[in-house]
Amino acid sequence: MRQKLVKIFIAFLFLSISFPGYAQSLDQAKILYNEGNYEEAKPVFEKLVRQSPNNSSYNQWYGVCCYETGDLENAEKYLLVANKRNVMDSYRYLARLYMDRYRFDKAIEMWEGYIELQQKKKEDINESEIKLEQARNLYRMQEKTEDIQVIDSIIVSKETFLNTYSMSEECGRLMYYGEFFKAPQPVSSVVYQNQKGDKIYYARPSEYGVYTLYSQNKLLDAWGDEKILLTDNSKDNNYPFVLSDGFTMYFSSKGNGSIGGYDIFVTRYNTNTNSYLAPEQMGMPFNSPANDYMMIIDETKGMGWFVSDRNQPEDKVCVYLFIPDPSRKRIENIEDPDVLIRRASLASIKETWKDDANYADLIKLAHKDLTTKEKKAERDFIFVVNDKTTYYTLNEIKSHEAKEFYSEVIGLNKQIESLKNKLDETRISYSKGNASVREQLKPTILQAEHQLYQLMEKAGTQEMKARNAENRQIGFKY
Repeated sequence: MRQKLVKIFIAFLFLSISFPGYAQSLDQAKILYNEGNYEEAKPVFEKLVRQSPNNSSYNQWYGVCCYETGDLENAEKYLLVANKRNVMDSYRYLARLYMDRYRFDKAIEMWEGYIELQQKKKEDINESEIKLEQARNLYRMQEKTEDIQVIDSIIVSKETFLNTYSMSEECGRLMYYGEFFKAPQPVSSVVYQNQKGDKIYYARPSEYGVYTLYSQNKLLDAWGDEKILLTDNSKDNNYPFVLSDGFTMYFSSKGNGSIGGYDIFVTRYNTNTNSYLAPEQMGMPFNSPANDYMMIIDETKGMGWFVSDRNQPEDKVCVYLFIPDPSRKRIENIEDPDVLIRRASLASIKETWKDDANYADLIKLAHKDLTTKEKKAERDFIFVVNDKTTYYTLNEIKSHEAKEFYSEVIGLNKQIESLKNKLDETRISYSKGNASVREQLKPTILQAEHQLYQLMEKAGTQEMKARNAENRQIGFKY
């Protein structure tokens, strides 16, 4: 009997000593957790969850610590245990985790579950519904991932990313806003100047503090006639670039249905209404839940660049080099969803490459400053025939029929360029003239714009005919 009492006493003494220390460790860990010190709180919760693997609170706390410290595999494992027991915050963290891993269908489920619990507790669901809609938009965009070839990437400072772009002279020029305007206050934008040097496009904060796209024309030796380019300026619009046709503009926006931060959009100028059409959002992998911007396409070199801060530290961005595809063909018939996720997220640029393709020469060309002589010797035009074939001279075209069609395209393009120059001169006269002069020039401008539209439409049709004829000749199958 005495021996039994001794054992009970020892057990009681052990509990008296160890229990206060255990409680203190848990309390301290919870304080660290609530203060956002997840790295320090993590070991305590890891120990506790091993001791009590079915404890929903321990699994929740440890799962959050894993997520916040970048251990996504363990984060999902332990948050799912908490989720099975309907721990409310597990829904929110799992939704965030699935968003990060491009599993947007799962993220939608988690946001819906979180909102349902919020409604039961009569909490404000506005922010959660915004996140749910973002997940739905990302899911739809992922289904339309474009089949592009990203042939190179480089991580650079966010402040100097523009130095990575090496554009042909025909593309115009890109400069930082402060460099061009000698602005005393920092403005996070660029100025695009067309090849002729008589028009600029840029963004700056409006009187409401929102970045807004503008253009100016060069009148004699001075810039003037500033115009707002887009009608919707409720959120930041920035980083413009205009193709050599003078109509197609790429830009980045935090509005227009952006899926996260800046997204890349394209729009075209409508000469009939003297305004830009509704912006079209580029698909994945150009856009992501992070910031994606400064899309340019060098038609002379046959390649493009864009920049993204996805998976990068705060002061870095990744500049991607890609081969443009005018048809914007989508990735289809993929049985493994992980393949689509990797292509959409640009997990590996090598996975975007075509079989047996060698991009070494294109990468060298991308970083090369071509002289005027070199450019004339190397290519007269860029005629994209298919994914694997691009021609730069008439002699390369094998089909006689295709050569006739494309010869017509060349002639139409010369007419288009000539008409553009005349139209620009007429517009300058219009902007300088009085009411009487403007009234006289207005029908001339409208007629020229209509003619220009017809010529461009015809050139596009003839180029398509040339492409189809050449592909038949060389036996290419879409």
